[in-house]
Amino acid sequence: MSTPFPIASATPVAPPRSARSAQPTRAPAPHRAAARRIPLMAQPRVQRVVYPLLVGLVLIALWQGLVTGLELPPYLVPSPLLMMKTLFTDWAALGASLWVTVKITVLAFGVATVAGVLISFLFVQSKRIETALFPYAVLLQVTPIVAVAPLIIIWVKDPMASMVVCAALVALFPIISNTTLGLRSVEPDLQSYFKLNRATRLQTLVRLRIPSALPYFFGGLRISSGLALIGAVVAEFVAGTGGTGAGLAYQILQAGFQLNIPRMFAALLLISLTGVALFVLMAWLTRLALGSWHASENSQD
Repeated sequence: MSTPFPIASATPVAPPRSARSAQPTRAPAPHRAAARRIPLMAQPRVQRVVYPLLVGLVLIALWQGLVTGLELPPYLVPSPLLMMKTLFTDWAALGASLWVTVKITVLAFGVATVAGVLISFLFVQSKRIETALFPYAVLLQVTPIVAVAPLIIIWVKDPMASMVVCAALVALFPIISNTTLGLRSVEPDLQSYFKLNRATRLQTLVRLRIPSALPYFFGGLRISSGLALIGAVVAEFVAGTGGTGAGLAYQILQAGFQLNIPRMFAALLLISLTGVALFVLMAWLTRLALGSWHASENSQD
């Protein structure tokens, strides 16, 4: 029986070559990397360097303009140009003193880091131990180092070792506090999972508590690096050592006695730059350790 209407074939029929050639060709899509390219000044890393430099240049220009316009004498406020000139002319003495201060700071920072981490590991083993000993760590923080430094200098015969001890005491508490807080800040579900799998105390410490405490630990390092420098300068002031073993604090005292204010400002500039360098180094170490997995270093805001 024949159907009244022809049935269309389900197979599509290709258009002729002339029709296919008349169809417009689609332009190739641009490369995704080129489309997402960020301008240089819009990059966060460049902004973190350029913006503070611009503010610093504006402040230095304002300082230079005020000193020149008001004709302030150098023994009151030296100009930035005179300070930089003094820094270059007196670099032989200032550079040697800078090395002494940096050496004390680094040694004290290392001692404070090792001691702070070991004390934090002791605190996290038992809540009773932390409750019994943590007030004494707070006592070290609130005691003025200026009042304790003379006793330490008397008890420790070596001047360098005594100044290292003084600076380490100043830098110790932030590492203890931050690391202990990080070791305690463990997610309860993960801690229950480790207990469920019968993990030992050492396994829980190495595989759970230490990774959780790393952001807090590096935050404590950023604070303690600057405090170690402050403690080193304060210890140098109290010790009053001169000669070849003199630090920048002695150069400041000597410049103050001689009313050599440009040299005093040059020494203060070196101390400030050292503190900034330590902070930048700790920030770089933090990004190196946490940049691949922690949200605090991967945030785009």
